[in-house]
Amino acid sequence: MTTATVRQDGDTLAFGGALDRAAVAPLWPQVRNAAARRIDLTAVDSVDSAGLALLAELCERLGIAEVVGEPPGLAELRAAYRLDARLGFAG
Repeated sequence: MTTATVRQDGDTLAFGGALDRAAVAPLWPQVRNAAARRIDLTAVDSVDSAGLALLAELCERLGIAEVVGEPPGLAELRAAYRLDARLGFAG
């Protein structure tokens, strides 16, 4: 697994590496005040529940319109936490 990264590319936050518990604390200061409408996960190697929590919080705070990419672990976690494709609660 590779170290998690994030970069702003226009209105997109593009993540890479492993979004896991170890990655969340270092990434949070980089993204908490971001302005984006889209999250790109195509370069993400894996996601655990802590990474999902980070992404779901960002989606809620920023009003993310689109999440692109389906890294290993994301579909199972979305189903377990009943989140939709934009990582909001499916109800």
